[in-house]
Amino acid sequence: MPTISFFYGIIIQMFFYDNARHHLPHIHVLYQDNEAVFSIEDTSIIEGELPNKQRKLVEAWIEIHKEELMADWKLAISGQEIFKIAPLK
Repeated sequence: MPTISFFYGIIIQMFFYDNARHHLPHIHVLYQDNEAVFSIEDTSIIEGELPNKQRKLVEAWIEIHKEELMADWKLAISGQEIFKIAPLK
């Protein structure tokens, strides 16, 4: 699964062909021993959990990069190469 961004110890990933299980545009987020799946459309957690501080950082990052994330999602579900997205600074 390609890593599309990394900031403050948070790893953001997107699977190829990953629209069967969750049926909506989403990203996978790893932070220490925590994993969560976030909806790109509304920034909600679909599955898993993150500490509150990291959850808020990811939600803000999704809002800032929503258009880029949707473009990557369209590429990923068709198996095409996806692009890195700038981290939070």
